[in-house]
Amino acid sequence: MKEQNFKKHAQYVPGFHFLALTLIGASLIIAIILLVSGGFSLSNVFDLLVALSLGLLFFYLRQFATANQDRIIRSEENFRSFRLTGKVLDSRLTKGQIIALRFAGDEEYSSLTEKATKEDLGPGDIKKAVQQWRADHHRV
Repeated sequence: MKEQNFKKHAQYVPGFHFLALTLIGASLIIAIILLVSGGFSLSNVFDLLVALSLGLLFFYLRQFATANQDRIIRSEENFRSFRLTGKVLDSRLTKGQIIALRFAGDEEYSSLTEKATKEDLGPGDIKKAVQQWRADHHRV
């Protein structure tokens, strides 16, 4: 697997993020053109509804998967904190901070968690502070 770090941890699936989005966008544009140039026929309205439905499906499919993944990460990191420190995560940590902390190695996890809480570090700042990057190759 590819090495991950702060600059190279975003994950894109070209068929989903680029091809499918482009096709859905093109179908929406074509449906609008057909509706404007051809009038309000049943076929043209149906084409527009299908294109809009595909756009909504694309958006919500990603939202649901990401929300579920975030929930799992929060649970895993809470258990990890308990395993490493004997305490659950500080309730002041935000979802974004907890998600960013998953990239920290076990050796620096406790100190970075405390620093994130005390200094109210943002997710980007937490990721930049990680010295021993713990890759996550199973994200959605």
